[in-house]
Amino acid sequence: KDAFVYLASPVSCAVFAIKGEIVDSRESGIKIGSFEEPSKYLINRSFIIPPLKAASDVKVIKGPNIKDVPVKEPLKDRIEAEVLLKAGDNITTDDIMPAGSKVLPFRSNIPKISEFVFSGIDATFSKRAKEAKEKGGCIIIGGENYGQGSSREHAAMAPMFLGLQAVLAKSFARIHKANLINFGILPLQFKNPADYEKAEKGDRLVIKDVINSLNGSQVYNIENITKGAAFEVVSDLNDRQREIILKGGLLPYMKK
Repeated sequence: KDAFVYLASPVSCAVFAIKGEIVDSRESGIKIGSFEEPSKYLINRSFIIPPLKAASDVKVIKGPNIKDVPVKEPLKDRIEAEVLLKAGDNITTDDIMPAGSKVLPFRSNIPKISEFVFSGIDATFSKRAKEAKEKGGCIIIGGENYGQGSSREHAAMAPMFLGLQAVLAKSFARIHKANLINFGILPLQFKNPADYEKAEKGDRLVIKDVINSLNGSQVYNIENITKGAAFEVVSDLNDRQREIILKGGLLPYMKK
């Protein structure tokens, strides 16, 4: 699937709607009024309820369908996990975490919503991921532009809950890559795109010396112990992103 996303100003969108096509609003023939920014905006703070001084004593009452946000453990120096899914190019966040009336009611219930991860591609994924979680978790392989589409955080949060340790792809969509990092999942890119062919669904991969690689060259050696093959992947995380990954995600990072 390809996601077609266009960013435009409200004025441009209004012109598009009137003209029935995407045009240059400056050359549309429609007179567009000017707008002057006010020197001051009126702000209504009456609806803001300040926190109580003894906020820690307040009990938060949750409905049965609201569960705590799962938190990943700190990054391990050795990852050994099974490839549970090998995907092609342009996998969308909707492919990863479907939406719709059947799924969205569980958006505050990660254990339940995780049952729908990749359900449109492989209905057995969630069940197999839960089993693999007891054996070190899982790895996903993707092609170009992995995670394109909406910035759906559940497309990273739910796979993390299922034990996803890393995604190996030819390239990543920018926002989804950031979400993977925020939930402690390593986004690793094939150093040589042709190495995409060196691992298949069901193969068991080992990544050694993960922490030194992350803090150093960000080049990681992957050993496919099923096929007896080896290849390299890379990451390009900045200092803050490295710390987030090391802590296991943004939530534990913020608690440091």
